[in-house]
Amino acid sequence: MENGAEPIVVRVDAGRWLGPMAHNWTYLGYDECNYTHTPGGEALLAEFGAFQEQPYYVRAHHLLCTGNCHGTYKWGSTNAYLEDPDGAPLYDWTTVDRILDTLLHHGCKPFVEIGFMPRDLADPAHYDAASDRHMRAYRDYGWACPPKDYRRWHDLVYRLVRHCVERHGEEEVATWYWELWNEPDISYWRGTVEEFIRLYDYTAEAVKAALPQARVGGPSVTNPIVGRPSAEYLDRFLAHCRGGENACTGTRGAPLDFVTFHLKGGGYAPDPLHRPQDPPTVKRVLEGATVGYDLVRKHGYEGLECVVSECDPDGWAAGGAYDNANLNFRNTEYYPSYVAAAFHHLTRFAQARDWDLRFLSWAFMFVGERCFEGTRAFSTQGIAKPILNLFRMYARLGSIQVALESEAAREPLSFADRHGRAEAPEVAGVATLSGDGALHVLVYHHHDDWHRSGEAVVDLRIANVPAEAREMTLRHHRIDGQHSNAYTEWLRQGRPDYPTGGQREVIASRSGLELLEPPRTVRVADGALGVSFPLPVHGISLLEFRPVR
Repeated sequence: MENGAEPIVVRVDAGRWLGPMAHNWTYLGYDECNYTHTPGGEALLAEFGAFQEQPYYVRAHHLLCTGNCHGTYKWGSTNAYLEDPDGAPLYDWTTVDRILDTLLHHGCKPFVEIGFMPRDLADPAHYDAASDRHMRAYRDYGWACPPKDYRRWHDLVYRLVRHCVERHGEEEVATWYWELWNEPDISYWRGTVEEFIRLYDYTAEAVKAALPQARVGGPSVTNPIVGRPSAEYLDRFLAHCRGGENACTGTRGAPLDFVTFHLKGGGYAPDPLHRPQDPPTVKRVLEGATVGYDLVRKHGYEGLECVVSECDPDGWAAGGAYDNANLNFRNTEYYPSYVAAAFHHLTRFAQARDWDLRFLSWAFMFVGERCFEGTRAFSTQGIAKPILNLFRMYARLGSIQVALESEAAREPLSFADRHGRAEAPEVAGVATLSGDGALHVLVYHHHDDWHRSGEAVVDLRIANVPAEAREMTLRHHRIDGQHSNAYTEWLRQGRPDYPTGGQREVIASRSGLELLEPPRTVRVADGALGVSFPLPVHGISLLEFRPVR
């Protein structure tokens, strides 16, 4: 929308309660489990733990892998399971404990991804440990193999859960998630779908034997797309859990307390030529959610909680702008704009079906990267990116959702093409009430086209403000190219790879959630108030109204 266009009216009815506000974004994850207890990892976990909306659940890969227990890009290990020279199992929970204890210390909770295969437990038909002296083959694919002995895998999982119960108590561990594996429909699993289902049977039985009230689920497949292995995996997995022959117990079906799959808005690979590519698309994640829901409903599991255990604009967290220049969007205000739009539409999709859908952002931090490398991360060298400020906004939202309608709302599933190229940018959002009388209105201005520019004037009209309020204090927070955006300041400072001293201080000073204007008082007349403000494309505003006491 260009300057001079008619203002976009956004109406909020504070008296029309829609029900509890689902803070369904309180999940995050990353490949490198050992990054959890690095200084940068702990600082970021402390940030999320301090939000105090509700605990963030944290999922990490490689929790059972074999190695030196030191995290590197897309790798981690704990040595939880080894075998002595006679082949007897050796269990060591030292590193697993350090990871889980760190999460709990910072007020987070484990979303335990049970995987991947320990070196000594991998099936020799897929991986020959004896000839892999330097563990190169294990790092390449050995960790993705089925077990040589499913009963030993069962015992490993059982002992892990029991150890956690003995260390943290039944009541605490019952609040955790136990999810098997990650994306078995692609290279993360070198076995067949039948072998994966067999693995789930043994895993679920082990979890429940160790703690009957524990929550176990899966299958954590990639975007469910009709005609692709992801949808077939999800379909066959759910059918088996409903009534297939259980390989572990010999009974019918398998325990399933929650369903998981992944949704990504796009995909990027290394490209030294840095050729332009299409941006992510909200429509793509909605298409995947539609297929996922249809399969869940087909097998009668629509009443279960469903966690999109990776929900992101794209699918390569460790890649950066130096690998593919298109990934630079993760440094900018586009990243939170996309996430705000995607989460908004996925939530509306789920609400229309009374479906409990939750979203996990596969983003964290990377040790040793250049400043604003362009990886999918919440911070870079300890400096918050604009995306973290969106979650700071989310944390301020209240517990009751109230009605919000926008003249510029869009329906991505109706777009003629996935990117909505012919569509105007969307202005939409959510409004909430808190127990202390605060009203929060989050408004985003999004288009999938990361080159789209322009500005809209938002005419926000709020009705049915609580009767006792005569005046409200307005605090207007903003994310855009000039606010809550350390990347913009990094550019001004000459794009330093490793900023130090005063230069780093200046960049970091722009990394917090900033106000668009100083706090001010607005009058309430007959239970209504109104404010107008400009909002650039890919900008997000959070307006906080508090009664003047």
